[in-house]
This record gives sequence, C-alpha cells and structure tokens, in this order.
Amino acid sequence: MRSHCEKEGVACLLIVEGSAQAPVCTDPREDWVRTPVSRTDLQARVSALRNRVYGRRTPVLDSTGTLHFDARSVTVSTAQTELMELFVARFGEVVYRNELEQRLAGRAPHPTRNSLDLHIMRLRRRLAGMGLSIRTAWGRGYVLEPAAGERAA
Repeated sequence: MRSHCEKEGVACLLIVEGSAQAPVCTDPREDWVRTPVSRTDLQARVSALRNRVYGRRTPVLDSTGTLHFDARSVTVSTAQTELMELFVARFGEVVYRNELEQRLAGRAPHPTRNSLDLHIMRLRRRLAGMGLSIRTAWGRGYVLEPAAGERAA
C-alpha cells in the first residue's frame, strides 16, 4: 500500500503515539516523531523535513526584482518585489496579511484590502509558469510554495 506522501507528492510528518510501534519510512519526504513532543522539537523536525524535501529548491529574489526558481526566472514590479521579499524569506511558511499590508503602506498612504488582493492575484499570474504558487492560508495570510506538480519533482 502506498503512503499518502507517495500519492500526493508532499512531505509528511507522522506523529506516532508513545507506545505504538515506530513506522518504517522509506520515502525521503516522510519522517516521524513520537509523542509526547515539545513544540520546539516538532518545529525543528518540520524544518528539517522541509529542508530535506525542498532545501535545494528555494526561490531567490535579486536586487533587480527578478525572481529565480530552479532554471526559471521572472521579473516582478517594484511593489510586488516588496511583497516577494517577505515570501522568499519565509518560503513555505505563512506570511500574514497585516505584514503584507504594512509593506504596501510604505508605497501608498492608505492601502486597501482590495489593493493587497490585486497584488496577490497579479503575483499568482506571474508565478504560474515558474513552478511556484501562492496559497491562501485562510484567516491568516498566504504561503509561497512549490506548485502542486512541482512538489513531487
């Protein structure tokens, strides 16, 4: 039987009950931790797994506003560069709406919710051919990550 990780091509961290038998993880995108586990240890394990799976595949934003990912690149506008700096710095993690709005506030006196949504929509279009996507983290913000088909690559 194939694991969820193999079917979906995503990284999986299995949390195993303290007395349960340890699983055999043969997929490099899979790891496990036994309960009880501290939040710090859990975050470290997630970070290590993310680095193992995506570590060599992180985007780079250069000083000219060109975003590079693998062998692809795209130039983004000045306002989009402000937002992408946050996304690249926290690749694979949530960037909160208020942080993004603060970045836009430096460019416009009173950015609206719609202006951020418009920039995100335009960024999503620019990133479509890059193998990257911006996923909505409902109620919190957005996550820059490899596009669904790219995660398995």
